[in-house]
Amino acid sequence: MSPGLLRDVAFAIAALALLLVLPMAFPAPALRDFLIYFFAYGLLAMSLNLLVGLTGLVSFGHAAYFATGAYAFGLLMQTGRVSIPLAMLAAVGGTALVALVIGAICVRLKEIYFSFITLAFQMFIHSVIVTWVSLTGGDQGLRGGIPRPPILGLDLNDARVLYGACAAVFVLCILAMRQVSQSPFGYTLRMIRDNPARANFLGVDVTAMKLGIFVFAAAMASVGGLILALFVSGAYPEFAFWTTSGEAIFMIMLGGTTIFLGPLVGTLLLQTLNHFVTIYTEHHGLVLGTVILVIVLGLRRGLADVVYDWLQGRRTTRPNTPAGPTPEGAEPAPLPDGALKSRIV
Repeated sequence: MSPGLLRDVAFAIAALALLLVLPMAFPAPALRDFLIYFFAYGLLAMSLNLLVGLTGLVSFGHAAYFATGAYAFGLLMQTGRVSIPLAMLAAVGGTALVALVIGAICVRLKEIYFSFITLAFQMFIHSVIVTWVSLTGGDQGLRGGIPRPPILGLDLNDARVLYGACAAVFVLCILAMRQVSQSPFGYTLRMIRDNPARANFLGVDVTAMKLGIFVFAAAMASVGGLILALFVSGAYPEFAFWTTSGEAIFMIMLGGTTIFLGPLVGTLLLQTLNHFVTIYTEHHGLVLGTVILVIVLGLRRGLADVVYDWLQGRRTTRPNTPAGPTPEGAEPAPLPDGALKSRIV
């Protein structure tokens, strides 16, 4: 194992331990429910950022795969013949297959055309969900509930066990996306984002690379959908509506695209605002819109990006402290870039 992978695994284990301990320190059921929503929508935002931040593909229809995973998982579990792990694998694999077909069309287009054709496919999937009443329940959602049979002796009907399982799946998916972003494949995607013509000149199959990350991002989004479906014991057409994709884009804008975990910061902020604003006022749309405008127009980047740039700026502008007096006739040590400017300011 490479040092980078060992470091990421260590961080993942520490994060999982923190997530498991947090409900013990604060045993209110509302916190567990909030965190499961955070897991589901966090995977949606993180997977979308693989397209937006890593590859430069702005998708307006990413929630289609969030909903596909939820409905596929729910329908398989309602048959009563499939275990939860097998249903999860089948739902993720089925969503990846759908994304492969759709992505083969979408990734050949550029910029705004790519964005709008992804939105068109999302609305097509939403229409199928709403109109195929006998299978999906139409606008009432997937009826009948989703059973939760035991896994290795663990009863998922226990809220604490369900939370622990969702936390483990969430951390594993984040770790997988981290490895993809830090792999040669991930750096090739960065090159495609920055200069696709040069990448093509160097022999990179740009279309195949875009299709690969499109399918992987859809698979990760489907995991978020099935986590939410398992938690609420159902799936609903709103999962595939354009507003869900819009929320994912808002999460990325609030958190930032440069830092790997930036979308999770945006997810936490948006979910917190949704939770508290809807409690204290009916005008939640006005409040949320104001906050988003302040961040987008005021900071011009996500919160995580601002904090990271601020820390980097402090590190580079910190003046060197001389170890002793400068010998006579010797030139003083040069100041680092930006140090003189910081002193003047």
